[in-house]
Amino acid sequence: MADEQGVPQAPRHGTPPTDPQGRRSDPSARRTGPSVLVVGAYSVDLVFRELAGPVAFGSEVWAGGLGMVPGGAFTLAMGLRRLGREVVWAADFGSDVFSREVLAAARAEGIDERGFRHHAQPVRNVTVALSGPRDRAMVAYEDPIAVRPLAELIETHRPAVVMLPYLQFGPEVSAALDVAARHGAEVFMDCQDYPGHLGMPEVAKALSRVQVFAPNEAEALRITGTDSVVAALEALADVVPVAVVKRGGDGAVAAAGGRRAERAAPPVPVVDTTGAGDCFNVGFLHERLAGGSLDACLAAGVACGAAAVTGPGSSAAPDSAGLRTWLTRLPA
Repeated sequence: MADEQGVPQAPRHGTPPTDPQGRRSDPSARRTGPSVLVVGAYSVDLVFRELAGPVAFGSEVWAGGLGMVPGGAFTLAMGLRRLGREVVWAADFGSDVFSREVLAAARAEGIDERGFRHHAQPVRNVTVALSGPRDRAMVAYEDPIAVRPLAELIETHRPAVVMLPYLQFGPEVSAALDVAARHGAEVFMDCQDYPGHLGMPEVAKALSRVQVFAPNEAEALRITGTDSVVAALEALADVVPVAVVKRGGDGAVAAAGGRRAERAAPPVPVVDTTGAGDCFNVGFLHERLAGGSLDACLAAGVACGAAAVTGPGSSAAPDSAGLRTWLTRLPA
């Protein structure tokens, strides 16, 4: 079924049923694995910060600082682990120096290695981040490698939540979402500026079957074809049980079950914005797993995002005590 704009309107609450916050509530579901399965490649972030001006072809811009930190899906797994969550990270590592650096960092954080796959050849995933005070630009490179089927990973690990760091859709994703539903697992999906929009039936179908979708503001406007955050949130809420729009220094908004919530971000000294969105996702999901309200989930997300920008990459992601402190700094 589609509305008059041609956007498919898939049912928001399939099987198993969900509560008003969009949580799965099937008492017969059987879970034997971790709280969260994070599925996504690592990245080494080379972060240039405190840029003297905008970057353009034909020009040279000096940076006031440079950092090399693990990023990509590492941020999600690390952030959840710091908050005390059981997390398995499905990731590939190779013979290259970048793989070794991230693998060492993951082990130092105590991330469960059952999802790791090791290769004899390089598996380089590098992002150069040009970080300004309110936003960032990125250039990325990734060695091609055969990915493991998402459905197989969910079947193997049986998590409570599957965390996907970018927009995914299509027949294989639909099959994986079937497996997640069968095991009573929620799916939390980010966008990460991957192509696709609600007018594409496969995109609408995939989003109707995840529990939380959390694009940033620019992504939300693009994927919905709207020109305001309010309109974008409304369009997403018609499809996704829990729709979230991250607004950087302006905080975040969300809608679920006919209710809306908004949280402003605290003023903080910004070092690097690269890890803010992923750290927001970590905080939001952490509070959701604790049974928190939509407003409480937003607060935890904004607090974690604010903490993240005070250090390079995701290095300033808070632990549980740090999150409690950051929550006290949020505007009333």
